[in-house]
Amino acid sequence: MQDTRPLLLATDFPSIKRGTLTTLQVNLGYLCNLSCTHCHVNAGPTRTELMSLDTMELVLAFLAERNIQILDMTGGSPEMNPHFKSLVTAARALGVTVMNRCNPTILMEPGYEDLPEFFADNEIVVVASLPCYQEQNVDRQRGKGVYADSIKGLLKLNHVGYGKPGSNLELNLVYNPDEPMLPPDQAGLERDYKQALRQDHGLAFNQLFALANMPISRFGARLLAKNQYTDYMALLRNAFMPHNLATVMCRSLISVDYQGFVYDCDFNQMLELPLIGTDKPRPHLRDLLAVELEGAPIVVGEHCYGCTAGQGSSCGGALSGGD
Repeated sequence: MQDTRPLLLATDFPSIKRGTLTTLQVNLGYLCNLSCTHCHVNAGPTRTELMSLDTMELVLAFLAERNIQILDMTGGSPEMNPHFKSLVTAARALGVTVMNRCNPTILMEPGYEDLPEFFADNEIVVVASLPCYQEQNVDRQRGKGVYADSIKGLLKLNHVGYGKPGSNLELNLVYNPDEPMLPPDQAGLERDYKQALRQDHGLAFNQLFALANMPISRFGARLLAKNQYTDYMALLRNAFMPHNLATVMCRSLISVDYQGFVYDCDFNQMLELPLIGTDKPRPHLRDLLAVELEGAPIVVGEHCYGCTAGQGSSCGGALSGGD
């Protein structure tokens, strides 16, 4: 697989610094039941990297010591880590809001049938990937039958109260384009999603997050193989919006890999660009227990234009209206 990393390191992207740390994003491992064409983590069924229980204990210590408000769990499929439930219940006991980035087909896999009830019991905020509301587009991007299983999984979440009016159980969906293009207007696309999914499946959800694809890992390799990398980077650069710099996710979040090493964001983690601002060349979460990161510089590269192009793109969706 061709690697875009050498092309992304030299950049003229504006320098930015950290604000107040509110979110700890933790990758529980690269194991996943799917191998999606846009995946910047290169996750899949054959990956074996999983966060250990010892590293999870360190995550919990950091949450408590630094009074972190949100634990944002990602993967792979984070639920496939055997210690997933232990981490959730311990974090909730600390009063931390737990967010889980869920591939909804996992809810249909043997051994995971109780997850909707577990999510609800712990009031987990579920962020579920559904890259289109049309079956043929999802199956082309994720594999035959994935759309049908995704809908079944999401309906199981609806059944326990997720996404329903008056419920405190939050279900958000994630859209990713499968082509080298920027996402359409998030608000308009959300209306289309809600209308189509309600009409076709009786499915309800709270918000749609429209995310741009990063030119790294599996998606980056596709761009290189199809000679689309240069054009895609020109698209991102030409759509740069300076006002998005104020709210990019790396200003309030740090990303922790399955071994406990720390990065400014999930994308820097995949590019092996460690967080700076400490005396360690590759800081571990244990090194940051007593370190104040506010005001520290953030490591940037050409891929950062993906977060700031047009309406912007972050783990919480669009940063602005893109105007």
